[in-house]
Amino acid sequence: MSADRPIAWIDAPEPGGAWGEPDRLSLPLSDRGLLLADGLFETVLVERGRPRLLTEHLERWRASAALLGMAPPPGADRVMALLAEAVARSGLTGTAALRLNWSRGDGGRQRGLALPAPGEPQGQPRFWLQLSPWQRLTTPVAVIVSRLERRNAASLVSRCKTFAYAGAIQALREARDAGAQDALLLGTGGDLSGGSSANLLVRGKEFWRTPPLASGCLPGVMRGRGLALGLWREAPLGVDDLLASEGALLINSLGLRPIRSCDAADLPLAMGADDLWKRLLPSS
Repeated sequence: MSADRPIAWIDAPEPGGAWGEPDRLSLPLSDRGLLLADGLFETVLVERGRPRLLTEHLERWRASAALLGMAPPPGADRVMALLAEAVARSGLTGTAALRLNWSRGDGGRQRGLALPAPGEPQGQPRFWLQLSPWQRLTTPVAVIVSRLERRNAASLVSRCKTFAYAGAIQALREARDAGAQDALLLGTGGDLSGGSSANLLVRGKEFWRTPPLASGCLPGVMRGRGLALGLWREAPLGVDDLLASEGALLINSLGLRPIRSCDAADLPLAMGADDLWKRLLPSS
């Protein structure tokens, strides 16, 4: 493996699992994560070999698995040991993105959607990860409000970071066709929920606001961090609130990007984005 290249690991049948380039490792065709998007993932920012907010990511991973009736995913000790080996094997010493994947596995002897009943042979969950180079994006983006896709606030799946991103992909296709870089999704109640893969922050006259979980937005780790630090507050947000704002940002665990326009209507560029990021992820 050459330096500064992505590397992956999968919990293979052989002891210690298998390491290799991401395009050379594989899943069994019977894996429910592959067949049905029946799995969870976390994306963790890694700086100089150090995972940022790993505790928060693993707490959400564990809570999501319990909510969806999956076995508990690996804990910090195992993740940290694998991350250290991934860094050593890949040569990635700068900024990187670590993706942790947890699938329900093969589903025992069942096929289709059915799950094994209690007392029947249960499927074996499957764990794999990938470490890739990453550079934080800061360029302002144009967005649209998707007319095709919405977030379902009543869905258990909407509360978890699952493999099921088909709706977000279609919203991004819609944005691309409109000449934009991302799409904002409404919740089933009609208010703004967030971006295709990021939470939304909107600057009012006095403070930053972010849609509440009742909008159907994902409980993002950075979103939760900002709420805990008092950097923003939850509040329902409509499209009119966005257009009348003093700026808006899209934020996830890998970065924070200003929104420059929505549906071709210009927005003021939000001030202080870099300062917000530094307060969320202090250097020490």
